[in-house]
Amino acid sequence: MEGKAQRLPAHVETSEHKHPGPGRYVLVGTALVMLTATEVAVYYIEALHGILVPVLLVLSAAKFALVVLFYMHLKFDSRLFTGLFFGGLALAASLMLALLLLFRVFFGG
Repeated sequence: MEGKAQRLPAHVETSEHKHPGPGRYVLVGTALVMLTATEVAVYYIEALHGILVPVLLVLSAAKFALVVLFYMHLKFDSRLFTGLFFGGLALAASLMLALLLLFRVFFGG
C-alpha cells in the first residue's frame, strides 16, 4: 500500500475548510501592531490614567481574540475545540478569581 493515497470509507465525512491566505495574516498582524501602539499611546496620555486599567484590558482582550481566532485557527476549526478552549479559559479565570477572593485581595485585608 505504500505510495498510494489512503481512501476514507464512504460514511466518513471530511470537513475541509479554506484557510485564509497570506494577505489575511498580514492584515491581522497589522491590526495587532496598531492595537499594541494604541496600548502604548494610552499609557502616556495623562487624561486616561483614571481609566487606564479597563482600557488596557479591553485592548488586550481584542489582541487575544485576534491571536486565538486566526493564528490558533479556532475560527476555522470545529466549534467543539473552540468550546473546549474557552471552557478551560473560563475555568482558569474563575479559579484565579476565587483565589483572589479567598486571600482577600479585593478587600485590603
